[in-house]
Amino acid sequence: MTAAIVGWAHMPFGKHENETVESMVVRVATEAMQHAGIAPGDVDEIVMGHFNAGFSPQDFTASLILQADDALRFKPTTRVENACATGSAAVHQGLKAIAAKNAKIVLVVGVEQMTKTPGPEIGQNLLKASYLPEDGATPGGFAGVFGKIAGAYFQKYGDQSDALAMIAAKNHRNGVNNPYAQMRKDFGYDFCRTESEKNPFVAGPLKRTDCSLVSDGAAALVLADIETALRMERAVYFRGVGHAQDFLPMSKRDILAFEGCSVAWQRALAKAGVSIGDLSFVETHDCFTIAELIEYEAMGLTKPGEGAKAIKEGWTEMGGKLPVNASGGLKAKGHPIGATGVSMHVLTAMQLMGEAPEGMQVKDARLGGIFNMGGAAVANYTSVLERVR
Repeated sequence: MTAAIVGWAHMPFGKHENETVESMVVRVATEAMQHAGIAPGDVDEIVMGHFNAGFSPQDFTASLILQADDALRFKPTTRVENACATGSAAVHQGLKAIAAKNAKIVLVVGVEQMTKTPGPEIGQNLLKASYLPEDGATPGGFAGVFGKIAGAYFQKYGDQSDALAMIAAKNHRNGVNNPYAQMRKDFGYDFCRTESEKNPFVAGPLKRTDCSLVSDGAAALVLADIETALRMERAVYFRGVGHAQDFLPMSKRDILAFEGCSVAWQRALAKAGVSIGDLSFVETHDCFTIAELIEYEAMGLTKPGEGAKAIKEGWTEMGGKLPVNASGGLKAKGHPIGATGVSMHVLTAMQLMGEAPEGMQVKDARLGGIFNMGGAAVANYTSVLERVR
């Protein structure tokens, strides 16, 4: 036990035409420090998660955080990036600074602005998170990559369209109660299951309701070493973390196994001294519904090829034995790349403090698990969080 989350901020995700990367960063950084009850001068180090890949013309963004307060000037500040797991990479980097005793208090911010980019460019930017020599010409961009994964999964294990629609419906239903979610609408199973003009196929067997949203947004949190955290109003500590980086080319691995996800979970759970069954809930990376389905298997909830059992038997529903994505996940909440992992940690901390929005709160939440993924199970980050005060 080396560090804890002691404060946070989370702006609603969505389309923010009147915001910029700078304005969103300043907003959540300021609010997170206020929430933690610290002054900007108390911060020892800053880590910023920002994927970009062409979304923002301002590519050198780490120092934008300093615009929040002059007292942040000259603080060690670094931008990190690891595709869609950029936010968790920033969180884990902050943990390393504290573990190395280089900092007692670290401010972590994740941000992305995607909606100002034209549609075709969005697809090309996201495709940069795949191995371009193999996947660079994939129709449908990154959705096409996961469409191929879904098609291969269906071929091996049978048509899973019912399960994918149930996952989409669950996450949209959960998102209704999340004030930070981009889409707060319960579409229902039938809409998610049926191809229609409003829900067409996008890539392979994936329909629009199987794909996460293009989003703008930011989230921030304050990390503190345990000695400092125990003097704060809130303290949610990292009982275990894991990071496993896999090969970028899908041709070098079994893409249906999400082995990096499994390894990251095994590492975090081992460090935490718990099993998957001990967790109260999980926030997992449902960039596409097929990802959440395979992640059920990779985290050890079901055997390979049996992920559908978890959703069909209600295990991952609110009130089930392991609620997954009580926030609505990326599917409903939105997926501003650099902010996603930070958002997951913020919302998990809210749950453990009993401060989640009404209707979103998991009953008797004690241990929270997080899985954030970059690329197609390439960058894999896990955290197990527990409230300490």
